[in-house]
Amino acid sequence: MKQWTMKTTGRANLELAEVPIPDPAPGEILVKVTSVALNYRDRLAIDEGLTMIFPDDGPFVPGDRVISACLPGWVDGPGPGDARMGGPEALGSGHFPGVLSEYVVLDQEWAVRAPAGLSDAEASTLPMAGLSAWTALVDQGRVRAGQTVVVLGTGGVALFGLQIARAHGAEVIVVSGDDAKLARARGLGAAHLVNRRTRDWVEAVYDVTHDHGADHILETVGAHHLARSIEAAAVGGHISLIGILEGYEISGHVAHLARKKLRIDGLQVGHRRALEDLVRAADRIPLRPVIAAEYALDDLPAALAHLERGAFGKVVITTT
Repeated sequence: MKQWTMKTTGRANLELAEVPIPDPAPGEILVKVTSVALNYRDRLAIDEGLTMIFPDDGPFVPGDRVISACLPGWVDGPGPGDARMGGPEALGSGHFPGVLSEYVVLDQEWAVRAPAGLSDAEASTLPMAGLSAWTALVDQGRVRAGQTVVVLGTGGVALFGLQIARAHGAEVIVVSGDDAKLARARGLGAAHLVNRRTRDWVEAVYDVTHDHGADHILETVGAHHLARSIEAAAVGGHISLIGILEGYEISGHVAHLARKKLRIDGLQVGHRRALEDLVRAADRIPLRPVIAAEYALDDLPAALAHLERGAFGKVVITTT
């Protein structure tokens, strides 16, 4: 079978290798990979070696469609981890395998049945982008009808957040620097569109909400941009800190944070129980993952370049 491998960091070190199809041990399942959704974390892992360790040199029956839980071992609750090391490791980091391969062996506890109504490519977007938005708004945020949700950008997490918020009766403001992408977001149910290049998006949120502010903000930019989200948030508002597009170090005005009594949640995708909830929801609500483009397994470098340019929705690798 074909499998992308690397023995050290850097895109130039990617190698498409021919390796034997692995044999599953008792309690494991052999998964034929059909689609893999690329995430910003994948670019970091390849280019910077994010938490990767390089090598020295039950519930399912054959034929079931499954998706992988992003964080093996995190079933529910706070999850494993400690103050020194943080939360659980993800697939493709630490000692866990990645999935850019034609087949992969997973512990059966790491897999979740795929939604019946989604294609393989669509289902592949749920374990990270879809689950991040679901965790932020539903599992942690408890979003409800009548609230205002701000999503920053039009990537995978943002567009899932838009659809999930709308399905719960919330009003969604989409902020982007691209008018064409904003127009497409309206087609997914966005109530208000803000081009951050032509208008101060925080002031736009004040205007739209009559100075109430945003009840929920999906902060996908990170770094100093958190300060702007704190400004835009309502009193008692909720900010989900998801992205690191502008860096790892965050900043914000402590007085604003205190006076507004804000809650800021750091988000590490989500646990398996939440993924199972999302799968059930995907079969019942009008949730349709947005696929920006599909690339063959051999075309990973081109797919990574597309991801880096900024896509409307998800970039997916397919093996068939």
